[in-house]
Amino acid sequence: MTTASTRLPEGRYGRSSDEHADRRLKRAALAFGVLLIAMMGFFGYYYVAQNEISAEIIKYDFSKTAVQVHLEVRKDAGASGYCTIRSQAESGAEVGRADFRFDGDATRIDKVVTLRTTSEGTTAELLGCHAD
Repeated sequence: MTTASTRLPEGRYGRSSDEHADRRLKRAALAFGVLLIAMMGFFGYYYVAQNEISAEIIKYDFSKTAVQVHLEVRKDAGASGYCTIRSQAESGAEVGRADFRFDGDATRIDKVVTLRTTSEGTTAELLGCHAD
């Protein structure tokens, strides 16, 4: 008797449990992939299409009572909104926070704004921008 004759014929008794597990794993991976692509699409749309105003801090200078912040704001033409900036002391305590408004038809605005502080601030942090 040879080893070939002792093996069971392929497909005679149905699929093995490994094949069932492989098929379930492939289905789960496919479902996860579709979900991941849908989430990426949603967040991409939200970031690109719904984000009407954004900004970044180019530089800042601080004194005992204020922080001068150079902002570069990008927005849709005609959109209006505001950006929130805060300053912290060396200890980490917040010493100033303010909203700065941006309107008009310009799509790119470079502006230096002054944030008044209660004591000497050592940082300037952009907390976010929001469209009206």
